[in-house]
Amino acid sequence: MEPVPVLVHLEKAPSSLVASHEVASQWQSDINTVVTDVDGSDPAIETSQSELTETLQRHSVYTTWEKRLIVISAAFGVLFAAWSAQIYLPSIDAAAHDLQTSVQQINLTVTAYMIFQSIAPIFVTGYADIMGRRPVYIICFILYIAVSIALALTDTYPSLIVLRSVQSIVISSTQALCQGVVADVSTSAERGQYAALVALPTILGPSLGPVIGGAIATYLGWRSIFWFLAITGAIDLAVLFLFFPETCRYIVGNGSILPTPANRTFLQWLYVRRRVKKQQVDAALPPTPPAEAKLKVHFAWAKSLSALVLLFEKEIFLLSSYGGLLFAGIYAVGTASPTLFTKYYGLNEFQIGLTYLPLAAGSVVAAILVGKGLNWNFNRHARRLGITVDSSRQMDLAKFPIEKARIEILLPPFVLSIVVVAVWGRAIEQQASVAVPIVLIFFLGLGLSGSASVFNALITDIRPEKAAAASASNNILKFLLGAAASAAIQPLISAVGPGPAFAIIAVLNVVLSPCLVIVVRKGMKWRQEIREKEARRANETPL
Repeated sequence: MEPVPVLVHLEKAPSSLVASHEVASQWQSDINTVVTDVDGSDPAIETSQSELTETLQRHSVYTTWEKRLIVISAAFGVLFAAWSAQIYLPSIDAAAHDLQTSVQQINLTVTAYMIFQSIAPIFVTGYADIMGRRPVYIICFILYIAVSIALALTDTYPSLIVLRSVQSIVISSTQALCQGVVADVSTSAERGQYAALVALPTILGPSLGPVIGGAIATYLGWRSIFWFLAITGAIDLAVLFLFFPETCRYIVGNGSILPTPANRTFLQWLYVRRRVKKQQVDAALPPTPPAEAKLKVHFAWAKSLSALVLLFEKEIFLLSSYGGLLFAGIYAVGTASPTLFTKYYGLNEFQIGLTYLPLAAGSVVAAILVGKGLNWNFNRHARRLGITVDSSRQMDLAKFPIEKARIEILLPPFVLSIVVVAVWGRAIEQQASVAVPIVLIFFLGLGLSGSASVFNALITDIRPEKAAAASASNNILKFLLGAAASAAIQPLISAVGPGPAFAIIAVLNVVLSPCLVIVVRKGMKWRQEIREKEARRANETPL
């Protein structure tokens, strides 16, 4: 007899399921019952039962390459959110002239974008934790395409700033959703490489955006930038619709449960239509239509605001605050670069866009190095504690020094970032060869992208069951500080010059760095306190 297909039995989800661990336990019971009823003495059945039990115990049913493709698909949403903020920086002067306003006013549209980029995920991630990642992704991209078309047609400054704010609201949540996808499919032992993939577009966006925007603005005009965003957004939407699977553990568990129709990919629809009935017959089950996984959605505003609640947890607040300050450096450099390169080196829009390419190159190198470093250091600490690591299962981190394991890898890119930010401003002010600030931008990408990878991984490790909400809480401070840096850097440069201005940013990072020491020393205790508090709350909640 052929082994019982996993998908057949995992389609009959009871409607009362409320959590992924309950889903797994229910399915294990159903599988054991089915296998026992058929023929417990058949070796094929015994093998099938073992395989099904093994499948349920794994954190994710996806292979390593499938996980990578899923995370990369999700990360493209992050890329759109990131490069949309910076893509028309090289054409700020042209937009200001065309709309008959000042450069400072156009800069405010960048600031407004970043402010809403920090706020919108607070409300959206709660829905994604219940409705699933896939529907929210698709809705975000449909709205993003519509707003991008409206921006391409705008001809007044008020409509520009309003539509830019709306554009930020509809696409910025993809960054938090991507962190949720990483937590859905990966364990802490393997999370480093996936966290690096997610951090990569947060730096690639600000670096590639101005390159693409500069080229488009030079040859087609600045409004064509938004046509480009609409067209590429439509392409990504098609890929998501066809291939991107639902990963939310509330809905699909470890990926072995067939999602509800609203959460299925086009390929899953075809599979259900062509294969399920045949598999039911092969498994000697009644040829009745499969019951759908109908989960009762009990949505409350408290869940939609979970990101805001998590922000006030000690560990997440410190990491988000300091990570946001560090990340603000790249927005300060990105916002100031067009004006500084024009003033000190006489570069045009397209040439200014090209200066961001080293930032992208440094980010790619950081994703490779830091991702491997995070996984290596996790395994090193596990060996020191005598723990055997199985990357297919999520281990209990209650007694594991995850903060130390992650922040040790943070130190090299962190130090590099601070030094480069200080030296970059000084090199510009002294009018060093144009090659000097461009090379420094490469190392800035290396340092900041590496640092972002570590922060992403650690925040997900701290709150894996609420990864999307935790990422959204991190974005609140990260993008608010980035918006503040974007708005303040030009007045600061005007007041003290580029050298001292960027030195101030570097000094702030050094002065506040003890936040990381506190996290390493207190993090495990804080996590234990949260776990005990939530356990008490669960015991007090009536069934």
